[in-house]
Amino acid sequence: MTKDNHRQQFPALANKAYFNYGGQGPLPEPALDAIYQAYKRVQLGGPFSAEVGAWVVQEAMLTRRAIASELTVPPETIALTEDVTVGCNIALWGIDWKAGDHLLLSDCEHHGIVASVMELQRRFNIKVSVCPLAATLNEGDPVAVIADSLRPNTRLLVISHILWNTGQVLPLAEIVKVCHQTQVKVLVDAAQSVGVLPLNLIESEVDFYAFTGHKWWCGPEGLGGLYVSAEALADLHPVFIGWRGIVTDANAKVLGWKPGSQRYEIATSAYPLYAGLRSAIALQHEWGTIEERYAEICRLSKYLWERLSELPDVECLRKSAPEAGLVSFRLTNGMPHKKLVDLLEKQGIMVRTILNPDCVRACVHYFTTEAEIDKLVGAIAIAKFSFE
Repeated sequence: MTKDNHRQQFPALANKAYFNYGGQGPLPEPALDAIYQAYKRVQLGGPFSAEVGAWVVQEAMLTRRAIASELTVPPETIALTEDVTVGCNIALWGIDWKAGDHLLLSDCEHHGIVASVMELQRRFNIKVSVCPLAATLNEGDPVAVIADSLRPNTRLLVISHILWNTGQVLPLAEIVKVCHQTQVKVLVDAAQSVGVLPLNLIESEVDFYAFTGHKWWCGPEGLGGLYVSAEALADLHPVFIGWRGIVTDANAKVLGWKPGSQRYEIATSAYPLYAGLRSAIALQHEWGTIEERYAEICRLSKYLWERLSELPDVECLRKSAPEAGLVSFRLTNGMPHKKLVDLLEKQGIMVRTILNPDCVRACVHYFTTEAEIDKLVGAIAIAKFSFE
């Protein structure tokens, strides 16, 4: 499938240059139709009928399988959630914390996760420290920084696979190996890596991997997941509890948890979204393999990085070509970044600000075009005149 034909299936790409895939990907037409048809089927079958109940079970199974195939893991290791933050909270709150336990996170984590950790600290009197991974963007060894920050009482490391603010790709397998040497488990915020990187979570040996379908997979908002390794399952207790995660007998007596990660699922969800996410994932495969898509993302992000580096009033945070689709840069002419973002949006060009570090972030996907990038760079080049 050509890139032009592929792009035509995304209504949100019409009449605009879109660079906010790290915030939310555009939903393709086939996924929209799949969601509509699923809702229609529920209503025609009867929302609370035996037929629809069996269909819901089948839909969940097919969705876990589709996700598991992308992450190279068994389907039973996947819990379906609403988003990344829910998945991270399941892992954070499911650990049996004791006062004095230590949790380590990086200085590049999303504020939603930082707030969760702060509440853990308040409620359980655990110790929390932050390791300086931001400083390793252009030089330094993030594995060594993490290793030096671990303590004898460290129980969990919380990091992102791709840092949401700078776009740095962390060497996950090496980090997990260092942590496991001292029995430290690893929770990964995978908001920016799922749908971008070729993944094999079994080989990485990561314990917890929380992700969403609405960013780089371009699926519907409100559907994500959590991978829990077979080794980590036994020590992670369900926090949010409902009928989807428990086993009962013929008299509705609770017998225990569902096997595998399904025990972390709760109750009624927007089940038609399952079909939408599977459709969105399948559409990406029509264009190319994950390896081919990732190579195109890297090629296009390098092109954007090179074009931005040519502008006199722009400084890219990375000193070398990005390893993923997030390209962060700052203005050096004093123009507020929010003003630039607002000016660009008025021209149909969508980017966003990042507050820490203070910068602008533009995201490219495999179906981004050079023409879109040229339009963005050209608009930035003349934006200073609006400021002056």
